Amino acid sequence: MRDYILFDLDGTLTDPKEGITKSVQYALDHYGIHVEDLDSLIPFIGPPLMDSFEEFYGFSPRQAREGVQVYREYFTDRGWRENEVFPGIPQMLGKLKAAGKKLYVATSKPEVFALRILDHFGLTEYFDGVGGADLEETRTKKADVIRYLLERENIPSAEGKERTRILMVGDREHDVLGAAQAGLDCVGVLYGYGSRQELEESGAWAIAESVEELTELLLEQP
Repeated sequence: MRDYILFDLDGTLTDPKEGITKSVQYALDHYGIHVEDLDSLIPFIGPPLMDSFEEFYGFSPRQAREGVQVYREYFTDRGWRENEVFPGIPQMLGKLKAAGKKLYVATSKPEVFALRILDHFGLTEYFDGVGGADLEETRTKKADVIRYLLERENIPSAEGKERTRILMVGDREHDVLGAAQAGLDCVGVLYGYGSRQELEESGAWAIAESVEELTELLLEQP
C-alpha cells in the first residue's frame, strides 16, 4: 500500500523559475558574471545550489558556499515569493488526503523557505510534515533529506516491505536517485523541469506527464 507520499517542492508542487533564476543571476553578478538570459539558469532548479555553482560555473567549494549566501540575500527578500503553484495541485492534494494518504514534502530547498512558501500559497494544510535542507548546507542531498524526514516523522523505514508503502514524487533525476538511495521508488513528473530521458535513465518507477495523470496514478495505489 502506497499510503505515504513524499513530494519534491520546486518543479513538482510549485514553479519557482522566476525566483530561483533571478536569485542565481543576483549571486553571479556579485562575482562579475553577468547573465541576461534567465532561461539559461533553469538547470539550477532542483539540484543543491552548491553543486550547481560548482558544476555550471566552476566555483570552488568555498566560492560555492559563499555563492549560496549571496543567492539567499535576494531569495530571502523577494525570490521566495516569485513562484506559483502548478494548476491542479491543490485539487490533487485534497483528493489524496480524502483517500487517506499521508502527504509530506521532501525538498533540497532549506526547510525554513519551504515552510514559508507552503504557507504563502495555502498548501500547508495538506501535509503531515515538511523536510528540507538546513541552512548550514550539511543536509542538502535528496537522500539525506528523505532519511531525515522518515526518521523525524517516524514514517515506516524498515528495509524490505515497509519501504514499499512510501513513494517519492519529483521532477528531476536528483529526486529519483535520492529516493533510490533511501530505498524508495519515485514517480517522475514531466510538467516540471526534467526530461523524460533524464527520468527514465535515472530509473523512475513511473512517469506522469501532467498533474491530472499524476493524480490518477497516485489514487490507483491502494
